[in-house]
Amino acid sequence: MDHPKFVTPSAATNKSQSGIGVTPDLRFAFPPRSHNTAPVKVTLTELTTELIASYARVGGINRLDAVNLPSKSAITGITLDLLRLLFPGFFDEQPIHSYEVKMETANRMDSVQGRIEDEIYKSLEYSKVEARLLRSRANDLTLEFLGKLPRIRELLQTDAEAAFNGDPAALSKDEVIVAYPFIEAIAVQRLAHELYLQNIALIPRIMSEWAHARTGIDMHPGAEIGSHFFIDHGTGTVIGETCKIGNHVKMYHGVSLVAKSLAAGQLLRGVKRHPTIEDNVTIYAGVTVIGGETIIGEGSTIGANVFLMHSVPPNSLVIYEEVNVKVYDKNARTAAGKTDFQI
Repeated sequence: MDHPKFVTPSAATNKSQSGIGVTPDLRFAFPPRSHNTAPVKVTLTELTTELIASYARVGGINRLDAVNLPSKSAITGITLDLLRLLFPGFFDEQPIHSYEVKMETANRMDSVQGRIEDEIYKSLEYSKVEARLLRSRANDLTLEFLGKLPRIRELLQTDAEAAFNGDPAALSKDEVIVAYPFIEAIAVQRLAHELYLQNIALIPRIMSEWAHARTGIDMHPGAEIGSHFFIDHGTGTVIGETCKIGNHVKMYHGVSLVAKSLAAGQLLRGVKRHPTIEDNVTIYAGVTVIGGETIIGEGSTIGANVFLMHSVPPNSLVIYEEVNVKVYDKNARTAAGKTDFQI
């Protein structure tokens, strides 16, 4: 049902005199339990005043008169440069020649050091580290983190190898690195994990959620992930903060390694809430494994769409049984007057 349109007397006069309807700076007011009333003229100053009043009225999502937080945009740029350092030549716009690599790497390392140190400084300030220690502590943590890059590269090489060997559709390791969202997601997770281990607030989660938004793969920076890891396809996969994943583990899209219950909220902080996956386990699409006490034993295979809330011993095959799938003749159903499923 269409509601009647209301105009103010002045607007009606203007319309009758000039042929122009209600102007854009008019709005309808909607009091409680009321339909359209006469439009109210509003100014930008009034709108701004209303918004500022909401800052006082609706607390909890304001950050005023407080220390500066790490910058999401700055961390995005830093993360991209870290990917270029981990995979030289793969994330660059121009090719890098071997005779240039030393200078290119030195320049990029210098740039990343200064920028990430500034963001770590903000993180430490947010964590209420003593002011006189902030700069020196930020510098120490930055150098310690950058010193982990060679080890992260070694792990990522095993991940790329696992992806190539585990996916017959992969043309080459080059394709795996440059195209597969998993490689970007696991690279960022491994970087963020090192910062997480340094107890640096905010930055690891900003990095991992940036990768999550880009790839559809949600891996918490707190998760411990072994070598030769691979998630095929990856979309919708969730790996919680306290997960422990062994070596040579392969997973598919839509796998959830999650907590049993979060009803206790912050009381569960620091408690192991997510499952443990031992070495050489394969988990197919759509599987949900729940709980911090749940262990998937070494060498096990979990079939698609299984829902697990308990541990399974090593070398187990876990599948659904007696799942009925029926095939009907659509024409016969229509003739019998039965409604078909339609979109």
